[in-house]
Amino acid sequence: HANHTNMRMEQSHAHRTEEMDVERLLVRRGQPFSLALQCFTTLPPKHKLWILLDKWWFRQQGAQSEVLLTIHSPADAPVGLYSVTVLLLSPDGHILEKTTPDTFYLLFNPWCKADSVYLPDEELLEEYILNENGLLYQGSWDQISSLPWNFGQFEQDVVDICFEILDNSPAALTNPEMDTANRADPVYVSRTITAMVNANDDRGVVSGRWDGKYDDGVPPTRWTGSVPILRRWSEAGAQRVRYGQCWVFSGVACTVLRCLGIPTRPVTNYSSAHDTDGNLNVDYLYDEQLESVSEGRKDMIWNYHCWVESWMDREDLPKGYDGWQALDPTPQERSDGVYCCGPCPVKAVRDGDVGMKYDAAFVFSEVNADLVTWIVYPDGQRSQVSLNQNTVGQNISTKSVYGDYREDITKHYKYPEGSVKEREVYEKAGRRVTQPNGAPGQLELKIKHAQAILGTDFDVIVEVHNVGGEDTPAQLTVTSNAVTYNSLHRGECHRKTASLTVPAQKAHKEVLRLRYDHYGACVSEHNLIRVTALLQVSGQPEVILQEVNIQLSMPQLHVKVVGDAVVSRKLIAHISFTNPLPITLRGGVFTVEGAGLTAAREIQAPDDIGPGQEVKVKLSFKPTRAGLRKLMVDFDADRIRDVKGIATLIVRNK
Repeated sequence: HANHTNMRMEQSHAHRTEEMDVERLLVRRGQPFSLALQCFTTLPPKHKLWILLDKWWFRQQGAQSEVLLTIHSPADAPVGLYSVTVLLLSPDGHILEKTTPDTFYLLFNPWCKADSVYLPDEELLEEYILNENGLLYQGSWDQISSLPWNFGQFEQDVVDICFEILDNSPAALTNPEMDTANRADPVYVSRTITAMVNANDDRGVVSGRWDGKYDDGVPPTRWTGSVPILRRWSEAGAQRVRYGQCWVFSGVACTVLRCLGIPTRPVTNYSSAHDTDGNLNVDYLYDEQLESVSEGRKDMIWNYHCWVESWMDREDLPKGYDGWQALDPTPQERSDGVYCCGPCPVKAVRDGDVGMKYDAAFVFSEVNADLVTWIVYPDGQRSQVSLNQNTVGQNISTKSVYGDYREDITKHYKYPEGSVKEREVYEKAGRRVTQPNGAPGQLELKIKHAQAILGTDFDVIVEVHNVGGEDTPAQLTVTSNAVTYNSLHRGECHRKTASLTVPAQKAHKEVLRLRYDHYGACVSEHNLIRVTALLQVSGQPEVILQEVNIQLSMPQLHVKVVGDAVVSRKLIAHISFTNPLPITLRGGVFTVEGAGLTAAREIQAPDDIGPGQEVKVKLSFKPTRAGLRKLMVDFDADRIRDVKGIATLIVRNK
């Protein structure tokens, strides 16, 4: 009868997937979509059409030689790849004919009220699902910097790779039926993604490394977006990509979750605690000479730490925990035996409900731990010599929905520091509210520094103020170390000890000159110097500790795009960089990428670049998609890394 070899699928604009660069149909669950069926003769009366899809229903409208089928998917159907076949049945139920199967992807649908990721705010969805560019915040709490990142969730093959990641999870490999059923649940899917973005236990995507040795891979600071990482993983047959650090893990997780249809945003916490022993304190240990003696897996405070938040209902928890959930793909501590973290309701962290799954106690300590300093004596005894209750967890940041500026979301994670409510939450979280010992001392310690530029010499001034009424003798130790953003030491630059007597109501100033020819050799790829000052009042047990992280500022890279920005028409980008260092740079390489503009490409700098010298390269590319687009550029050489530049352009259709 009807030879329907020609089955054409049409998808409606309503699914907001038209940006996605894929061969096959993409639809969002809980929302009808249409299939057009071409028939070469009209359908005989009393014959039935039947669609092979479970729990789904459809409506048909006939026209001369075309039948329009409108298919309705349940809002709690598992996401993934579906196959659809249309059958023609005779009045007595025999299969007369069937079409060749066609496949489509079903995604989460935050536009649909019945979906557990429903977010009723168009402006938020515009950012948290549809925006392919964003900012990841870095630096330190008092010097915040932003890194442009290309999420590229609608770039070619990305949606295929997202499902490939789910298919490679241990659960999918050992029990595929159960895994498929669980994919209806964003809690399950997001937790699987945080475990799979790091390669610690499984066939995960990115391998983390923090020790500065990246020669057998790509240095974490060189990436400008997620797509090259995802493609590299997939093309190598689910082989881990080297190397990532926290912002890379969160950038990749954000791409995957947005692509699957779960509203997601990257988040940065400053002075983020990494509490290894679960006591909700970060313990710094020093000997009597004030040399650090923290060994092995020590508690640390990271300058910043990035994770993501995803929006979803928590039907698995008591009422009140829906909304933003923290998910941390960076491998830090195991959760249920695996390196993953979350989803943890942000509200549970704020209210001190540390038993709430998943991993609320760990996230709670990241934003709330107390910093306790101890002196360890030769016999192994230790005494607590200082307590800092408001260092950890500051300026928690994400990119604003309204543009390229920072939104502070600290209040979602904690009540105001020192408020009654905050102390209550502490008690509830099972904290012993530690008391600083002794009366407040007479001496106060401050560290000041001018804006420090990589490649220059600069001064750090340590001030000891005596607010009391009598002259006070003390011992001051100041050290400066090249550190990574997550507090690994790469080398001591300087150490100075002084015995001093500070006159009543006066201040003593100690100046430390940090020279490039000294720190340049050991500075990490994050260009950070940490200055620690420890002051011990003679004859008193207590020690006053102050620490600053000095972010050496980096030069900018200039990116200028010339030409008319039109889809498929050639554009030229001129990229230039001036060497700010007093030494020659070798092995310079530019990395360029941009969603809808160009796949990632590398351009070698033509020569060595002398001190103060400028290097220029140009690149031609053809935009593939219209809209607001960003071209990201990174420059790396032997003695300078992570120099970034960006050009924004509006691409028109032909």
